[in-house]
Amino acid sequence: MQKKVQDIRENALEACKGANTVQKLNEARVKFLGKKGELTLVLRSMGQLSPEERPLFGKLVNEVRDELESSWEGREQELAAAEEEKRLLAESIDITLPGRQINRGTIHPITKIIDETKKIFMEMGYEIVEGPEVELDYYNFEALNIPPDHPARDMQDTFFITKDLLLRSQTSPVQIHTMEKKQPPIRILAPGKVYRADSDVTHSPMFHQIEGLVVDKGITFAHLKGTLQLFAEHMFGPQTKIRLRPSYFPFTEPSAEVDVSCIICSGEGCRVCQNTGWLEILGSGMVDPRVLEKVGYDPSEVTGFAFGVGVERIAMLKYGINDIRLLFDNDVRFLDQFTS
Repeated sequence: MQKKVQDIRENALEACKGANTVQKLNEARVKFLGKKGELTLVLRSMGQLSPEERPLFGKLVNEVRDELESSWEGREQELAAAEEEKRLLAESIDITLPGRQINRGTIHPITKIIDETKKIFMEMGYEIVEGPEVELDYYNFEALNIPPDHPARDMQDTFFITKDLLLRSQTSPVQIHTMEKKQPPIRILAPGKVYRADSDVTHSPMFHQIEGLVVDKGITFAHLKGTLQLFAEHMFGPQTKIRLRPSYFPFTEPSAEVDVSCIICSGEGCRVCQNTGWLEILGSGMVDPRVLEKVGYDPSEVTGFAFGVGVERIAMLKYGINDIRLLFDNDVRFLDQFTS
């Protein structure tokens, strides 16, 4: 049996030396030193020996095992180093190759419009303010002169969480929060997300709105018109004209829808503006005295105007987008068009 152990030793050392990869080396180790390996099986046959022979035989097997383990460990380090060097050579950088172009990201068109609008009004002295998207019914409706029986409170139009808690349907509540905290003069711009139960090619259940508010002594409708004219010229170009049409909003009186001369046909009339030469962009008006009273202002002392514009509406007009859903699909092919 001792000769058999020596034969296993010689075969194992030869297999160890002949292995040219770590994988093959491990396979050889299992063959000779594994649980069912040749050396292990020989050790299990010690029962056939006399009690005097067993200690000597066991010692021989253990010495051979230690020798083989040491040989395997050294060979494994050699092979691992060789494979690592080969891999590094294969992955080396060829400095003669032309550089790879790195794709640049771009600012989303909605963010572009928001940033541009904020810049326009900040240059006019407006302060940027924000408020919560989950709002109390009082701030979203009641404080804005929208009574409990008003159609805007319909569950089909507004995302109610509880009876008195909802996802804000406009950024107007920010105006109320601001007026409760500050005394005139006030000149603020409130951008943010709003939510309404509406979804089609021109409406989204979540969209972005920017509202402006000015309250001070002697504020008139003329100030509102001049402000909106300046905004339109900066946003769409110096040739842009605006038109105000009488309208109704619960929190402003008088109220007006604001149109701009069609940016496609310059007011001549085309399919986009339905041959009218005008495109609607926002709603506006003088702050209703009852809204001022709600926040503790004296309507006989101060007046104000407010306006609200849908960011997606401006983006669609400015960039010629015909489906609002394109702004939310995150299609890189679409967004790449706005790289600047």
